[in-house]
Amino acid sequence: MIALQEELDWEVYHSYGLLTDAEKGRLTAPSPEPTIIPEVKLGERAFEIVLARKQAAGEIETAWFDRHGSTPVTEVPAHWPEWYRDIVQARIDTIASRRDIALIERPECKRRWATEPWEKREKAALRTWLLDKCEDKSLWFHVLNDFEQPRTLTVGQLADELEKRADAKAILNTASLYAAHLGKPNLSLTQVLQDVVDAEHVPYLAAYRYKDTGLRKRAQWEDVWEQQREEDRTGERLDIPVPPKYTSADFLKQSYWSNRGKLDVPKERFISYPDASPGSDPTLLLGWAGWDQRDQATALLNIVTERRKQQDWSGEQLVPLLAGINELMPWLRQWFGEVDDEWGEESAAEEFQSFLDGELAREQLIPAALTAWRPTKKTRSRKATTTTKTAKKKAAEDDE
Repeated sequence: MIALQEELDWEVYHSYGLLTDAEKGRLTAPSPEPTIIPEVKLGERAFEIVLARKQAAGEIETAWFDRHGSTPVTEVPAHWPEWYRDIVQARIDTIASRRDIALIERPECKRRWATEPWEKREKAALRTWLLDKCEDKSLWFHVLNDFEQPRTLTVGQLADELEKRADAKAILNTASLYAAHLGKPNLSLTQVLQDVVDAEHVPYLAAYRYKDTGLRKRAQWEDVWEQQREEDRTGERLDIPVPPKYTSADFLKQSYWSNRGKLDVPKERFISYPDASPGSDPTLLLGWAGWDQRDQATALLNIVTERRKQQDWSGEQLVPLLAGINELMPWLRQWFGEVDDEWGEESAAEEFQSFLDGELAREQLIPAALTAWRPTKKTRSRKATTTTKTAKKKAAEDDE
């Protein structure tokens, strides 16, 4: 295909009048049949040979060969038939003597022929297949108190659920193949899923997603949303400013930025709940990104209730989860503020607000404590090591 593309390029030069009929006869193969033209590898095209010679002579610096995984070739390959060697040499001479052709026969105008290796594509396909299995909607809902509710799962619990499915054998085989691509063939399904979902989740709470700059931008976006709601309520057009776009520097992790982008549009597959896993399972707690705001709030309410009853969590541990419900309240009022048969006499928004008010009263907190909450910044182990070394040095000096 590389050889055929080369023939096509030089045919086009003739079609556009850059080459005469006589020049075309010297610069193109007598027949474009694949059985006639010899194979051409990356690095062996005429312009690449010219480029390699200039690089070898120190006339230019180029990353072309490294970038495309090809080897610089400075001589016309001897394994080609003589007639084809003559054609490629004629092309090299034409590039050297014709400025117009040289402007086209250069890396900027040539097909890259850059393809991902099969191993990389296979790994990506295996990962996508496993993610699709993990994102099956049926995994993320269950019946609780005669009512279908969203269900959160740790990565470990997710692995257990997948092993119960009818296609468990296919899932385990795929996980094994994926683990082999990681160079760790003995990984368990839980360990494989930890790797697979690592870049596919974004935390439920803004304070877990953004750095300080991002939180300031988030506050501006929330103000804009509130003004838009005011427009909807009153019908009066307001002069609403355009909120600032996010950058990668506003997010705490690169994967959060990759899933959200400059407008913070959710594209992730899963919601994550840092520091909210049950004590018996340290793997990351996840929810489904396909939930609506009511489902998300229900999931948070259930986590709060379970952790308080089953593990006797303190108010301090529950604050970020309550902050998550508080963050959803404007959307709950907007989309679930009406009474419906499913929720009884109160709307979903009213029920969640009542729950939130009760929790705040129980913990003697004010609403501002939820918006002001920030996760504890983790200290780097390197600093701790330095401190330890300093302490040891001081102790040695004291002994002396």
